[in-house]
Amino acid sequence: MARFELKLPKMGESVAEATITSWLKEVGDTIELDEAVVEIATDKVDSEVPSEVEGTLVEILFDKDSVVNVGDTIAVIETEGGSVEVSAPVVKAEVAPVAAVTEAAKSVEIAKETVATPISKTSESGKFYSPLVRNIAQTEGVSMAELETIAGSGKDGRVTKEDILSYLGNRGNAPVISSTVEKSQPKKVEKNTPKAAPVSVNGEDEVIEMSRMGKLIAKHMVDSVQTSAHVQSFIEIDVTNIVKWRGKVKDAFLKREGEKLTFTPILMHAVASTIKKYPLINIALNGDTIIKKKNINLGMAAALPDGNLIVPVIKNADQLNLVGMTKAVNDLAGRARNNQLKPDEIQGGTYTVTNVGSFGSVMGTPIINQPQVAILALGAIRKVPAVIETPDGDFIGIRQKMFVSHSYDHRVVNGALGGMFIKTLKETLEAWDMNQDF
Repeated sequence: MARFELKLPKMGESVAEATITSWLKEVGDTIELDEAVVEIATDKVDSEVPSEVEGTLVEILFDKDSVVNVGDTIAVIETEGGSVEVSAPVVKAEVAPVAAVTEAAKSVEIAKETVATPISKTSESGKFYSPLVRNIAQTEGVSMAELETIAGSGKDGRVTKEDILSYLGNRGNAPVISSTVEKSQPKKVEKNTPKAAPVSVNGEDEVIEMSRMGKLIAKHMVDSVQTSAHVQSFIEIDVTNIVKWRGKVKDAFLKREGEKLTFTPILMHAVASTIKKYPLINIALNGDTIIKKKNINLGMAAALPDGNLIVPVIKNADQLNLVGMTKAVNDLAGRARNNQLKPDEIQGGTYTVTNVGSFGSVMGTPIINQPQVAILALGAIRKVPAVIETPDGDFIGIRQKMFVSHSYDHRVVNGALGGMFIKTLKETLEAWDMNQDF
């Protein structure tokens, strides 16, 4: 019998770890080829890990709620064939720097060597510690005895990543574990971070735990506001011709293409063509370096049934005609609602569009999706009275209009570029040809 190591697969260039949310198989179960074995969750998307072989599950190396690094062995499957040794997940130890020649540097080196003792997977009391927690503990000089004192919020009192990071944040106020290390290590400079105001809870209030995705989205939004200098520009667009044209062709479009023609692909198609005219909107900022993206990959914010948002990405959007854009939008939106997106389909975006009008909002001020530098919010289309200019004079008429708001990072996008971008988008949409085909 051969033993096959099931490893956590690579799930995109920016995904380094995942949380095991549920084991779909138990030890002793028979597994078919390509059958899902475990469900995992990243900060991008939830997905399943299928088996690459047929056999019997003989060992599970990580429990539910464990954080696992990409490439780690998570389970062992026994198959027909020769024997293969199973290697346990590797825990990388922090390498201490070379000692300096001065006595002070030597003292610091001795302290680092003292706290660099590898943290074992389980303690004498039987507590289990994930590879991520052990790596953090070793890097920060937390001994096993000190790790034992941390209260865990995970399953069966397990210490999670959040628990140890919270402990480290308040470590300066904790009792001293080792006087030798305390004297040798340089003191950490505490950041003046604002503290949240205390919330009073009475017996009539309902306390609801934030979902995992909700916590990740909240952190992503706060990080974006703290990173980028957000500035907004607004413009009103007359989309009367587009509304009339869509009403005229939507039935024929459905019959010929088998897809419903909504306003979203029409607007996304216009956004992609506008980005092509203003490539400096399609950039990312890495420190003091600007990265000009070659491909135009449009992120499309979509609402999930639980109220959270996800941003699937339309790759090379400028190369799609209206039919191709419609198929891409409908496909991604449908699979997003059913939680069927693949990790690669929510990565690599270079510009994001969010349709706040679908919830009835006239306009919004969206937060930039890092590391991008701009995001566009589409407001609701409304019938409004407007001044119509004609060669014979002006008169009041009913027009279909919408507000568009453009949030951009003022560190690299100035007001002229941010404003000209939506002005050009306005001109493109208002010049829509009522007689064109699709």
